Amino acid sequence: MELESASLAYVVHISGVAEESFEVSVRPNQALVEFGQSLVVNCSTTCPDPGPSGIETFLKKTQVGKGPQWKEFLLEDVTENSILQSFFSCAGIQKDTSLGITVYQPPEQVILELQPAWVAVDEAFTVKCHVPSVAPLESLTLALLQGNQELHRKDFMSLAVASQRAEVIISVRAQRENDRCNFSCRAELDLSLQGGSLFQGSSPIKILRIFEFSQTPHIWVSSLLEVGMAETVSCEVARVFPAKEVIFHMFLEDQELSSFLSWEGNTAWANATFRAMEAGDQELSCLASLGPMEQKTRKLVHSYSFPPPILELKESYPLAGTDINVTCSGHVLTSPSPTLRLQGAPDLPAPGEPAWLLLTAREEDDGRNFSCEASLEVQGQWLMKTTVIQLHVLYKPRLEESSCPGKQTWLEGMEHRLACVPKGNPAPALVCTWNGVVFDLEVPQKATQNHTGTYCCTATNQLGSVSKDIAVIVQGLDEGISSALFVIITVALGVGVITIALYLSYQPCKVDGRKLLYRQKEEDKKEESQFALLPITCARDCTRQMGISR
Repeated sequence: MELESASLAYVVHISGVAEESFEVSVRPNQALVEFGQSLVVNCSTTCPDPGPSGIETFLKKTQVGKGPQWKEFLLEDVTENSILQSFFSCAGIQKDTSLGITVYQPPEQVILELQPAWVAVDEAFTVKCHVPSVAPLESLTLALLQGNQELHRKDFMSLAVASQRAEVIISVRAQRENDRCNFSCRAELDLSLQGGSLFQGSSPIKILRIFEFSQTPHIWVSSLLEVGMAETVSCEVARVFPAKEVIFHMFLEDQELSSFLSWEGNTAWANATFRAMEAGDQELSCLASLGPMEQKTRKLVHSYSFPPPILELKESYPLAGTDINVTCSGHVLTSPSPTLRLQGAPDLPAPGEPAWLLLTAREEDDGRNFSCEASLEVQGQWLMKTTVIQLHVLYKPRLEESSCPGKQTWLEGMEHRLACVPKGNPAPALVCTWNGVVFDLEVPQKATQNHTGTYCCTATNQLGSVSKDIAVIVQGLDEGISSALFVIITVALGVGVITIALYLSYQPCKVDGRKLLYRQKEEDKKEESQFALLPITCARDCTRQMGISR
């Protein structure tokens, strides 16, 4: 009996020792859960006969499995960091262990802001990057990039998490070379220390625009515009960048003009063509814009109405000998009345009165131009308009000696045309006959002795006709050459005599009597020799010509 009691006491002692040394564990030993996802937690013990057990957490939990020494729970919709307690009791003794649950959220949305998007040269602009939803913040790094170059990097490891936002901001001064540069932001969430992965996210690329627009636009246009006449207006902006992106809008009062844009270097301009349809003062305006900036300028112009003066002939095609009246008057749309001047009129008319001229049409007046000049003062400037009209005098045909010589000489073997140009208005038709046959005046004729004779030419228009006989003499080639040489020699001798006489006439007058007498004798001898030579030369030429005739 004592032996059995001793054995029972020994077993109870052994069991108590085992229960006091039991362990409680939880898996996983590190819990990293993506925001909003679920986590399965397994709690176990080494107690051979565990008592009450479970987990303590504010998260939504569901027991999904159990065994003699373990239990498994499903934690749903995990949205924040927490500490879970797992406990087991064994022989009236309770032990627990904790599990830290870390919630992470990858940087799925990375936002980059350029403030402002258009920046003036030498002005500062801000590059800002932030991640609205990311966790844990101490594992995040943000990097700002210009192209592929890293401008700035920021981590959040040493900062108080509660007081920080996932953002980085830098300020940069704008230069022209920054125009159209690409900016971006890269976010990295490194969870390797917590047993996780590296998550990365990038912002969409932002393009920075740099501009320079300090000068006011300038309008180039005449201050005086004539109603109905096409005028060109130009609007120009200097020291602007980028010049090719300047946008122009030009207006005449409320009417927008169609413009054509141009640029060169740091200057941009727009040209437009327009017509002022009303007289008086009108406003031209130009609006130039570049990016977020625009500037407007205005210019006042004055429109006037000044049509050309009216020049009238009582009869545009009068007959020779007819009296005609030429009148010059201002246009009814011209205001005030212009000052008129009619070419050939004896007097200037009074202001507002027409100018006129009365004359008798002559044949010489055919083709004569008359001009009427009107002058008008507008805004202190004198303007002038001129109208020209041509008079056409009708008269019968004429065959004048100057344009239709009655005697013409042709050289045998050479090509010739019958020289005859009639005058008259309307222009007369000319017909020439030779031996009763119509002679072709357009085609050159190779002259032969058969062409010698008399040609009858008749010029005709609507007012009448006139005829003239033309004698044509065909000379042999040698005869023609002899005549030409005779003329040349005669002209040369005449020039020589005149040259000598002029030379002697301009010699110095201060000579003594002996030199003067000697010079006079020498001149007499020269003149006698010259005059003796001329008859001999002419006689020789005449003899030669007579020999040719024979």
